[in-house]
Amino acid sequence: KDISLYIHSPGGYVTAGMAIYDTMQFLSCDVNTYCIGQAASMAAVLLAAGTKGKRFALPNARIMIHQPLGGAQGQASDISIQAQEILRTKRLLNEILSYHTKQPIERLEKDTDRDFFMSAEDAKAYGLIDEVVKTRVSIRPVPQPQIIMGDGK
Repeated sequence: KDISLYIHSPGGYVTAGMAIYDTMQFLSCDVNTYCIGQAASMAAVLLAAGTKGKRFALPNARIMIHQPLGGAQGQASDISIQAQEILRTKRLLNEILSYHTKQPIERLEKDTDRDFFMSAEDAKAYGLIDEVVKTRVSIRPVPQPQIIMGDGK
């Protein structure tokens, strides 16, 4: 049975988001994703990570991608270590978005350099979602009951 993930989030910690992302990819069932308000930052990555063909947004949803945020203080060597880690995280997130959107890494590097906002239609064109939906019925046809007579042959 499919799992549905309804997203209305400004984002959050990358490590927490990656735990959710890895779980979504690990599951054997399909994961439907729905943006019902906004999906920004890490939440946009999770929106895009839904099962292809089952990633949706409502018409007035707002989606935003950008590079990871971070900060460091302390000794110069510690700051250097943190800087390298945030650059590694930036590359990883761009690779994940490229995989799910089919956008080239070069475009993602440019687009995520600053906050990059999209409407639901823009997110569809970008490959973050598959459909903009107005009603739940428009997502997929309502299954019809099957009646089997006799011994089922």
